[in-house]
This record gives sequence, C-alpha cells and structure tokens, in this order.
Amino acid sequence: MKKIKIFDTTLRDGEQSPGCSMTKEEKVEFAKTLEKLNVDIIEAGFAASSEKDLEAIQEISKNVRKPIITSLSRCNKEDIDKAWESLKYAHKKRIHVFIATSDIHMKEKLHMTKEDILVKVRTMVSYAKEKCDDIEFSLEDATRTDKRFMKDVITVAIASGANVINIPDTVGYTTPGEYKDIINYIKENVPNIEQCELSTHCHNDLGLAVANTLSAIESGVTQVECTVNGIGERAGNAAMEEIVMALKVRNDYYNADTNIDIKEIKPASEKLVKITGSMIQNNKPIVGENAFKHEAGIHQHGVLQNKNTYEIIDSSSLGIEEDNIVIGIHSGKHAIMEKMKNMNIEIDETLIDDIVKNIKGYLEDNKYIEDNKFKEIVEQKHYRKK
Repeated sequence: MKKIKIFDTTLRDGEQSPGCSMTKEEKVEFAKTLEKLNVDIIEAGFAASSEKDLEAIQEISKNVRKPIITSLSRCNKEDIDKAWESLKYAHKKRIHVFIATSDIHMKEKLHMTKEDILVKVRTMVSYAKEKCDDIEFSLEDATRTDKRFMKDVITVAIASGANVINIPDTVGYTTPGEYKDIINYIKENVPNIEQCELSTHCHNDLGLAVANTLSAIESGVTQVECTVNGIGERAGNAAMEEIVMALKVRNDYYNADTNIDIKEIKPASEKLVKITGSMIQNNKPIVGENAFKHEAGIHQHGVLQNKNTYEIIDSSSLGIEEDNIVIGIHSGKHAIMEKMKNMNIEIDETLIDDIVKNIKGYLEDNKYIEDNKFKEIVEQKHYRKK
C-alpha cells in the first residue's frame, strides 16, 4: 500500500486567508494539535514576511519535534537566510523555495524572462541546499505554465539540490484530468525525476482541490499539501480531512493511506474554528455539523436498519458518537419511535400515528424540535401507555 505524506500548510497558507491570522501562541498551540494528528510536515510560516512570523516558526520548532518543520521562501538570498534562521531550533527541518513560472506571472508580476527564471532557480536552490539537506521547490502557478518550460525548471531544480518538487494549482484553475496529465508528463519527460518526491498543492476556486489532489495521487504523487477545514487564500485549499478519509474509505481504489490519526480530525477542526473564528458550513464533509445526521424519513429508516445503507464512513471511527437521527418535518414514524426509545418514553403504540401528526404539525411552524418539546408533545396525558 502506498503511503501518502500529509504536508499541512494551515499555519502558512491557511493563516493567510482573511480573518484567520493567529498570534504566536495560537500558532504554537495549533502546531501541537497537528503533531497530535500525526501530520508528516508542518509548513509553519513564511519567515521573511515578518519578524513575528519568524519568531512563531522558531517557537513551533522548540515545541514540536515529530513532524518536519518547513519555512517558505522566495527565490532570493534574504528570504532563504530568514527561513534558515527560523528553523534553527527544528529537530527536522526543510526550506521550501518557490518562484512563479507561468507566462502571466513572469511577465506581469516578476518582469522576468524564462532564462532569468532558470538562472534564479539554479542559483537559489543551490544556495538553500548549502544550508539545509531537505529542500522543496515549488513552481508557483504550475498548472498555467508551459509544459516544456516546466520540464526545464524542474530538471534544473533537482540538479541544484531539490529533493521534493511541488506542482501547485495556485489559482484553482485545473481539472482532475488535466492535473493527472501534467503529473504524468513530468514523470515521463523530466530526466532526473527519480531523484525527488512529487507533491501537490491545490486551491479550491472551482471546488476541485480535493478531486485534483486525489487525481495526482493516482498518478503517483506521494506528498499532498492541504489545510485543516480547507482554509486558505480565496476559496481555500484542499481539505486535509477530505483527502485522508477519501483514501481510507476508498482504499480499494487508491490503494493508499496516510499516517493521520483520524480520531483527532474532529478535535483539530474544532480547535481551528475556536482559534480563528472561521466557521465551517453545516454540510462540510467529515467535520460539518450535519455530516452524519439524517432527517429524511427514507434515509432514517434505512440507517436504523443498517448504517451502511446511507453512511459510507463509520462516524465512531472519527470519535463521533452523537445521535445521528434528527427529528424534522421530513422524518417518519420509525425515526420518531427510535427517538422515543432513546429518551426512555413509553407510549401506547396504537397512538403513534397521532403523535407523528402532532410532531409534524409543530415542525410546520418551527425548523427544529428540542428534546423537551418533543417529550411534551409525546407525553400528553392521553398518549401515556396504559
């Protein structure tokens, strides 16, 4: 079975999303949560962006020992020096160097030619390698980069010392089929590709970040960059919890797994919401409030017979033990009877149809029914069991 490394960038890319900035203390707290999750690599920040970020990476390095700690750096000496300084306390360290390679980024943002980029990659990856054995190199906006130029850049980066090559879908532009083609092209055309590990970094602008990541895994990528709850720039990043559980549930298809302790997924999600105040939608896969809840009568009847009828994930494997049956306007008799059983309410079963009618009558004017109201309706005097 293939082992997929989880490179978590919640503390770097995730923290860059509007309203999600963290204090140094909060970053250290969440880094400890990521260590408990058993992620393989933590991207702790972008040291050159501020002194505060540099200090936060240092504090994380002092407090977290198991994962690799990485610091992001542009392709210039000042950034690389800051990244290296930020990692001085790390037990396992990596410098992550990047430069944009798409035509629009080179022309409009960097004002550099392809030749300029190749020289910069060669000199700066080599410079970073002199400081650190573990070097990751990213081609920013890779999925909008000319493939032949991408091949040249990757070849130079590996020759200069990069041992991990990351192919970011920086603006969430690509599709699963296209992304798979890009990965396959790299594997088939970069002459020294066997000397490095391939990585993904997908954004969710078209809602395809997780699908693109999984597509790349099918093509042989062994490291994926992602964030808890999928937070990140604009529409966010590939959601760690969705990737992990897709591989676990569909192990028959992907033949791949991660080192993540899945019982820690929900606590990590809740911790991030508490720290950042960035809420997640109720129907968010894996960690959303409604991810394992059922209101429709047909679904409830099936789940009460066998959870596998409508649930492909055993919620208890994630440490979620709460009641998954929600009484609502769409609920049927079986769910209401199960609710009464769970609340130890005994009634005359010949009156169940009337009870269902009264509960649904209440729900026509109310979105939810609280337990005390449910009990009040059911236990009206003439419904009590004789």
